[in-house]
Amino acid sequence: MIDTQNTKFVVGLTGGIASGKSTIANIFITLNVPVIDTDVIARDILKPKSSVLAKIYATFGHAVISEDGSLNRKAMRDIIFAEKSNRQLLENIMHPRIQGEAYRQISCSTGPYVIVVVPLLYESPMKEAMDRILVVDCSKETQLKRLIRRDNETIEKARLIVAAQASRSDRLSIANDIIDNDGGLEKNKSAVMHLHQLYLQLAKKN
Repeated sequence: MIDTQNTKFVVGLTGGIASGKSTIANIFITLNVPVIDTDVIARDILKPKSSVLAKIYATFGHAVISEDGSLNRKAMRDIIFAEKSNRQLLENIMHPRIQGEAYRQISCSTGPYVIVVVPLLYESPMKEAMDRILVVDCSKETQLKRLIRRDNETIEKARLIVAAQASRSDRLSIANDIIDNDGGLEKNKSAVMHLHQLYLQLAKKN
């Protein structure tokens, strides 16, 4: 759907927090598929002394800046969950820059198709720019266990984080393709290989 000279087909990859999006994206990378990760873009634009970080400081104050000048992600997360309007303020600062850089990278990509990892794709206008949407899905129980283990969160905080995102049913409602990531790595590899062949075929028709 994105009109570029080099990229014929754009697949949006999304899923809830700790659903295994990076695992699936990394399998596509082994197949030499270009992968653009908006979380990586977000980290890049939040480097110390960046204009985006300066806007965040001006909006939320010194509490969100660590001693080394980087974003204090835990403090920022706490502020977002303390007041819903704070999330919108942060998104208004971040999302235009993230989207602009993602589209730039898409236009520079080569290959029949490109994967764009967007964790909050359901909530984002970027979903309208995707030719196809792949949702990485897992049970809520699996999601909570992974989040607690990965981020060392309490079960109460993990539940709040999951609840703050789009629901599982909402994410699945926009899916063209679904990978069930409650299984193991070999199952995931098989699912990605199947989708890789499908996307190559669709890219030829695009």
